[in-house]
Parts: sequence; structure tokens; C-alpha cells
Amino acid sequence: MHRLVHRLHEVMTSHLSPGESFLIHGGSSGIGTFAIQIAKHLGIMVFVTAGTEEKLAACKGLGADVCINYKTEDFVERVKQETNGKGVDVILDNIGGPYLERNLNSLGVDGRLFIIGFQGGAVAEVNLQAVFAWRLTIQAAGLRGRSAASKTQIVSEVEKNVWPAVAAGKVNPVIYKTFPLSEAADAHRLIESSMHIGKILLLP
Repeated sequence: MHRLVHRLHEVMTSHLSPGESFLIHGGSSGIGTFAIQIAKHLGIMVFVTAGTEEKLAACKGLGADVCINYKTEDFVERVKQETNGKGVDVILDNIGGPYLERNLNSLGVDGRLFIIGFQGGAVAEVNLQAVFAWRLTIQAAGLRGRSAASKTQIVSEVEKNVWPAVAAGKVNPVIYKTFPLSEAADAHRLIESSMHIGKILLLP
């Protein structure tokens, strides 16, 4: 749960404003499904990528405006098409290296890229001209190494800015399946299969 809270903080600190656009890679993941709801609550136009039509339909049901199958479509081209060539304002990415240059090409002027994972790898070679030309910001974030005071501040900001929407039932975590702690190996196998939509929980 602490990772989810931290990711919500990343959405807020990306300075998303009503009317802006937001691309979420892995929209059907636990983090993605929550980010879609938070963004729509804030009045943001939401783009998502996912690998199956079932997952895209789930994202659409949560409010995503533009759903892109990354296996059959080029998300850069689709983003440009849907934004009349402008690009999106913010991207939340958990893939890392393989998506870096394509993400930069999907951003508009003053766009912000938040890297929260490296599922595809941590190494990339990129042409920095786009970063200068479009005044782009690239930021990576994680909980490890943060002080207790920093973590406390994150929780406080989430409680103030996000939790009221959760308490009001406007935003809800999507739970795919729960496992007892004794079946943790089965839970990990399900995660690795990438068949799930939403969070997988281990219960004591």
C-alpha cells in the first residue's frame, strides 16, 4: 500500500492541472487503475497503454479517454493524432529504458516524464535535442533512501489532496485477487503472468 500512496504523490507533484493530458503506461496495473481515477477526479484527459482489449476496456470503464494497445499500435503516433500533434503534458512510466525516447517524443512543450519503474530495463540511449527544444523534465522517484520526514510529508499531502476523494467513494482501489501470505509464491506467479487488472494483495 505504501508504494501506491507514493505513486499518488508522484501524480500530484507532476503539477497536473485541469485541462491537461496524462499518459499512463500500464493503465490496468494497480498503480495505473488508481492513477486513472485520481486524474479524472482532477479533470485531466487520460491516455493509457495496455496489452489486451480486456485491459483497455477496464481502463475505459474507470474513465480513461484514450486507450492504446501497445502491441498493435504505436503509442507515439496515437498520442500525436489525439492531441493534434501537440503531445501530452505528463507521462507516468514504469517501463524505463526502452520507452525513454518514445516517451520524450510523446510529450508537448514543458512536458514532464515521471519514471517509476524499469520493467523493460534501466539503460537507454537518447537524443537530448527534444529535451532542450521542448523544455522537458525527466524525473525518477522511489521511496528507498527517503528520510522518515520525507515519507511523512508524502503521506500528509496524500491525506490532504487525495484521500477525501477516496473517503467519498469517488476513487477506489481495484483489487484483482487476494492471497494468504502462505501462498505468496502463487501471487508472484500471477504478477509475472501479467494477466491481472488492478492490485494483487497478500493477507496475513
